[in-house]
Amino acid sequence: MTAVEERPKRLTSGPGTLLVWFYGVMVVGAVSRSAYQIATEFDRAPLAYSLSAVAGVVYAFITYTLVRGGETARRVAQVCCAAELAGVLIVGTWTLVDSSAFPDATVWSDYGMGYVFIPVLLPVSALYWLRKGAKGAAS
Repeated sequence: MTAVEERPKRLTSGPGTLLVWFYGVMVVGAVSRSAYQIATEFDRAPLAYSLSAVAGVVYAFITYTLVRGGETARRVAQVCCAAELAGVLIVGTWTLVDSSAFPDATVWSDYGMGYVFIPVLLPVSALYWLRKGAKGAAS
C-alpha cells in the first residue's frame, strides 16, 4: 500500500478551505432558520420551511464530504453539489414564476438573493474546485 492510498486526498487545501467555511456558515444559517420556522410557524409556509431544512441537510452533507476527503468523497460531493445547484435553479425559477407557491422565502428563493446569492454561487464554485482537483489527481 502506498502513502497515497493510506491517506485520502485532502479536498480542504487552498480554496477548499474557503468552501468548507462557506458551507459551514450555510449549514448554520439554513438549519437554524428552518428549525425556528418549522417550530414556530410551520403552517404558514410548510413547503418553504421544509425546503430550507433540506438545503441545510444538503449543505451539511457537502461540508462533511469535503472535510472527509478522498476520491469517493470527492465524487459524492460532486453529485451533491450538482443536486444542490439543480435545487437552487428549480426553486429560484419557481419563486420567480409563481411567488404565491411560497408565502415565505426559502434559502434558495430568487436564487438565494436573501443570502447574497451564495446559494447559487457556492455549488458552481465547489463543482469547479472538485473537478479541478480530479484533474490534478489524474495527472
